[in-house]
Amino acid sequence: MSDEVKGAVMGFVKELGEFRNDISNRLKRQEEQMSMLERKNSFRARAPLSTAAEREVPHQKAFNAYLRSGDDDGLRGMAVEEKGLTVAGDGGFLAAPRVAETVQGVLHQGASLRKLANVVTVEALAYEVLVDKGEPGAGWATEEASVETEAGGIERITIPVHELSAMPKASQRLLDDAAFDVEGWLAERIADKFARSEAAAFIHGDGVAKPRGILSYPLKPNAVAGDGEIGTVNAGGTGDFSSTAPADSLLDLIYALDAQYRANARFVMNSKTAARIRKMKDADGRFLWGDALAQGQSAQLLGYPVLISEDMPDVGLDATPIAFGDIRAAYTIVERPDLRVLRDPFSAKPHVLFYATKRVGGGVTDFRAIKLLKFA
Repeated sequence: MSDEVKGAVMGFVKELGEFRNDISNRLKRQEEQMSMLERKNSFRARAPLSTAAEREVPHQKAFNAYLRSGDDDGLRGMAVEEKGLTVAGDGGFLAAPRVAETVQGVLHQGASLRKLANVVTVEALAYEVLVDKGEPGAGWATEEASVETEAGGIERITIPVHELSAMPKASQRLLDDAAFDVEGWLAERIADKFARSEAAAFIHGDGVAKPRGILSYPLKPNAVAGDGEIGTVNAGGTGDFSSTAPADSLLDLIYALDAQYRANARFVMNSKTAARIRKMKDADGRFLWGDALAQGQSAQLLGYPVLISEDMPDVGLDATPIAFGDIRAAYTIVERPDLRVLRDPFSAKPHVLFYATKRVGGGVTDFRAIKLLKFA
């Protein structure tokens, strides 16, 4: 091959290599630009979440500072800048989300009617329920003639909210300790007090400055119980179950409830009553009580779940220790979403009081959905 041809071939190879390098560099720059664009889009997509977190963290820090030292400048500033986040005044400040969520979680998991009832959140001072007092009118019609029907009666039930309070206290020395989880401590104390107060009110409350409990309503034998009255079933004995057939009254209680409510019905009783019923057997010697098969499930009595509520009365004279019904249909709990905390360093020196308040109410909204076992 001549030198001229060799030179031409070498030149071509060199130009081809430069062309390939140029293409490779362009592709690399394009990939880098695409990667940067993807990162920008990803950052923009996360912006709303970051904004929400940025709002919560300052509130959390400001609330923590208020609990430890009484410094409320941060919370008052937020109350002005973002209306609704905090509330200043004699009612205190809205609790940080962590505290409010912990308290609410404990209330929903506790052994009270809240676990089964219809829970409604409102902003008003009361909640109104419209309840059908009778069956709605119905009938069959033909092409030639229609059938006139009577409308079911409507009753308006109003459930006001009441102020539930707790007042845990701690020493200033403990609050000054940076390792002390003041928010976790406060949430635990408030939740415990609220849970016990609520549970008792939903059973025994008289409706005066507290929810009205299921045992505070007028009681009548189930056959004659009318509007606003809870029907009762006779237990068969004087202050006790029948000595010959103790389980019969439980069956009577079940079937005193209309079929439309039995599908979601539950028993409610305390531990002492449950201990007595656990020993009962049917005619074939089988226990009426069935333990839960898995964690988190309820025990079963005659095929229906049981809620153990220690606020229910014991078996005794003129007592109503067992309730049975569709609690969600029967009882409504009304609450406002806010939890307020007011720091008081003066009333219990050298301790600091934390006055926590929440508004909650409750009452029976469907008297047909619940029955009580009554002992003579």
